[in-house]
This record gives sequence, C-alpha cells and structure tokens, in this order.
Amino acid sequence: MKKILLAAVLFLATSASIQAQLLKFGVKAGVNFANQTGDASFGGISVDKEGITSYHVGALAEIKLLEKFAIQPELLYSTQGASYKTAGQEFKNELGYLSIPVMAKIYLTKSFSVEAGPQASFLLSEKNDFDVKNAETFDFGLNFGLGLKITESIFVQGRYGIGLTEASKNADVKNSVFQLSAGFLF
Repeated sequence: MKKILLAAVLFLATSASIQAQLLKFGVKAGVNFANQTGDASFGGISVDKEGITSYHVGALAEIKLLEKFAIQPELLYSTQGASYKTAGQEFKNELGYLSIPVMAKIYLTKSFSVEAGPQASFLLSEKNDFDVKNAETFDFGLNFGLGLKITESIFVQGRYGIGLTEASKNADVKNSVFQLSAGFLF
C-alpha cells in the first residue's frame, strides 16, 4: 500500500511539473505605432494621414506543443487609428479594440522566436476630434513578429499587424500597427 501511495505522489508531482513547463500564463504591455493604409477620402474630400502612437495591454498563455513550437493566444486592449489633415484642419481618430491574436511561435534558439498568426479585433471605443462615428465594429488581420526571452519569465516582442478588413464605413482604409511589447510569464 505504501508503494502504491508513493508511486501516486511521484506521478502527480511529475505530471504537475511537466504541465507547468507546457503551459505558462503571462501579461504584456507596450507601445503601438499605428496608421491606416488605403485611400483616405471622406465625402469625396481627399485627406493626408499620419500615424499615431498609442498602447496595448493584456494577458496571454504560451502553450508549448513541441520543444521548438508553441501557440500563444492573447487577449489585448489595443488602440489604433490615424491622424488626418485636410484644408488646414487636423483631427485624430483613435479606435480602441479588444484584440485576440493567436500566434504560432517557432523557437530558433532557446530564447529567440519568430511568430505569425491571425488576429480578430472587436471595436470597444472610438475617440475622434470630430463628430462622426464611422468605424467598423470588427477588424481581422495578420501579425508577424519576433520574440526574445530575456529570462525564463521576462520577454520582449516586436510585431507588425496588417488589417485585412476595412476599418471605416466611409473610407477605404485598413489598420496597420507596429507593436513593441514587454511581458512577464508566470
């Protein structure tokens, strides 16, 4: 009976240790350098656009499937948009999204990874300097990036995301964002 009890305790300790290595949760935050690509004309009036600097923050899980391959689903609040200039006027359009990227990570070394994956985003807020609410409520895109684990728990990432769907009901524009992040895995 003692041997069975000892074997059960060892099995549970080993499986808990293995599971801790296969699944890690974490948090991340960083800066967005966002813009919108495409034809930015509102009501037939052509406008010039410039990028905006904003932020993202959220939670993630890293699921290690193989020694050099992991899936990283994330849940982020991310602000994107652009600044527009026309006829001496300038206005900023900032869109707040709940973004759900699912990144495939290939580790080239123990700490350096390349990442790619889809992202679905749902519009939560729209702040702009003019009285028009014209953003689409859903945005779909693709992300590509690099990751570096500084320690077993601390990491940094650089990522480029390109929107594949229209970001506005009134203009032919798509979101584009470059993100720099830092995070912590538990």
